[in-house]
Amino acid sequence: MADKKPVLLVVEDDEGLQRQLRWAYEDYEVVVAGDRETAIDMLRQHEPAVVTLDLGLPPDPDGTSEGFATLEQIQALKPDTKIIIASGHGARESALRAISSGAYDFYQKPVDIDDLGLIVARAFQLHAIERENERLASRIGGGDDTVLGGMITAAPEMLKVARTIERVASADVSVMLLGASGTGKELLARGLHNQSPRADKPFVALNCAAIPENLLEAELFGYEKGAFTGAVKTTEGKIELAEGGTLFLDEVGDIPLPLQVKLLRFLQERVVERIGGRKTIPVDVRIVCATHQDLDAMIAAKEFRDDLYYRLAEIVVTIPALAERPGDATLLARHFLRKYAGEMNSPVKGFAPEALAAIEAWQWPGNVRELENRVKRAAIMADGKLVSASDLDFDGDEEDAPLNLKAAREIADRKAIRLALSRSENNISQAAKLLGISRPTLYDLLKQYDLSP
Repeated sequence: MADKKPVLLVVEDDEGLQRQLRWAYEDYEVVVAGDRETAIDMLRQHEPAVVTLDLGLPPDPDGTSEGFATLEQIQALKPDTKIIIASGHGARESALRAISSGAYDFYQKPVDIDDLGLIVARAFQLHAIERENERLASRIGGGDDTVLGGMITAAPEMLKVARTIERVASADVSVMLLGASGTGKELLARGLHNQSPRADKPFVALNCAAIPENLLEAELFGYEKGAFTGAVKTTEGKIELAEGGTLFLDEVGDIPLPLQVKLLRFLQERVVERIGGRKTIPVDVRIVCATHQDLDAMIAAKEFRDDLYYRLAEIVVTIPALAERPGDATLLARHFLRKYAGEMNSPVKGFAPEALAAIEAWQWPGNVRELENRVKRAAIMADGKLVSASDLDFDGDEEDAPLNLKAAREIADRKAIRLALSRSENNISQAAKLLGISRPTLYDLLKQYDLSP
């Protein structure tokens, strides 16, 4: 039995254009409506993922009142629907107003079928991604509209990471998360804990790089009253506080060598001894750790114990940088804007086209943390309802771009290819069409840049 086609609702009072769009979109189940009442009936009956909406509907075909009323009703009845607005000559202002009110995108009339087809395909893909995120959220236990305890993703690379976390969560093994700063290692660790049999027990996090070396042992293992100057009472360490649950050691590569020996003993014997104490205390805890450092190089330089590494890294999960996750920057930017605009009662509703282009083009050296900071600032600083590129503080950032043309071209090629593969769901023919090149050329580029769909 063939898979059911996704539903596209076309709200358009021009019968000739209705027929044209029916014919053009054979990959979708196209349903049409010529007025607001019929459109709402079709919405209730078919629950389409994507709607194309002409703002000029009867009884106000020369105005936009019926179109905006239809937009508002669709959003109220089915908020996750992606609505694409038709914009006639001179009506760009109305289209931008519709986007600021929550529409997904707009297209110009007269209709270019190929251009509209790309917009519609992207809308269906984004809708599918958001549904997948909801599914993962319910399985991982994020507790809100996020994935993996706060991780939102559209990229195949990150969905693979999420599924790995799902698989290893139930196995009581130590997990090592490797990735650059700002990629969301703690969020993944919390997601793993929430999915594990230890979910009802404590999740305790410790950033080993943020604690001075002379205090880190006390933070981890605790101390008895009078053990040193200032020890006015007996204090449990982070390991004890995580009893029955999960201990997350962030930046584990920053643990000094003498303390690595004591941590190894705990992992081998599962007992701790507080500073100044004389008795051992058994502790049942799962260890999840993370680092952005190259531990193999540290082991070779005798800066990190290999026996400790093998105890901590029974399972290794590598987290890709944001620049290696096609489509994620835009998805995350929209999420952060909704979050901070709501918290600050900001009138900002979305991103201007040039802001979205800047978000997709930027390499994000600071990863998700940098993106969140820029969007938070934009929610405060934006003057209008749409965030501009300057609101995101991209002015002057060209200095960080590579000046070598070959390097710049390779970066651009890799990004475009990954984005095309993501939007086409790894369909080589469709990806080549999106890129405007032939299939053999795309295969050559995949081989040249060592990329795989």
